[in-house]
Amino acid sequence: MFFAIDTHKENGLAFNPLKAIVSPRPIGWISSISKDGIHNLAPYSFFNAVSETPAMVAFSSSPQSASDGTASHKDSVKNIEEVGDFVVNIVSAELLDAMNISSASVAHDVSEFDTAKLTPKPSHFVTSPHVAEAPCYLECKLWKILDLPASATGAHSKLVFGEILGIGIDDALITDAGKIDVTRFKPAARLGYKDYAIIDEVFELSRPD
Repeated sequence: MFFAIDTHKENGLAFNPLKAIVSPRPIGWISSISKDGIHNLAPYSFFNAVSETPAMVAFSSSPQSASDGTASHKDSVKNIEEVGDFVVNIVSAELLDAMNISSASVAHDVSEFDTAKLTPKPSHFVTSPHVAEAPCYLECKLWKILDLPASATGAHSKLVFGEILGIGIDDALITDAGKIDVTRFKPAARLGYKDYAIIDEVFELSRPD
């Protein structure tokens, strides 16, 4: 089967398979703070580390349609634009339900930390808080926000780049060899549709000489 993008229904597929094909993907669980001091927390499906030197991450925010036909972005993007930083919180298997709760649309003056019963903890290098319960987190300063090409409706996604300033790790995850054992917290990964995966088994594969 082969088809042009966005013609999946004409080719017998009820849903766009893109997210199922490009998977698994880490979840960008982004915490930020508004200029008024309101904590925000939201998960993003299109997220990854994009550079080691300098250490950088990026996530894409799709426009959300309102009842009046207009489109806007999540509070995260507005906060990051105004404040200039954010934190990436790693989603463990234990936090999967809380992450899902934080994806719900709530009023601007409501914090997802409260709805998901999570603890906002002050960060070291940035203004935005991190999730105290998260096994690892990355404190990031905003580098750039790019407007991606507009869709047929004229709406466009925003690609947010952040430079990592600091890394927080639960000491219990570090092995005697000085590595992180991800099976100790089982990171959650995003697949397609409503599907997720839990990483609880790993193996090594050395490069050829």
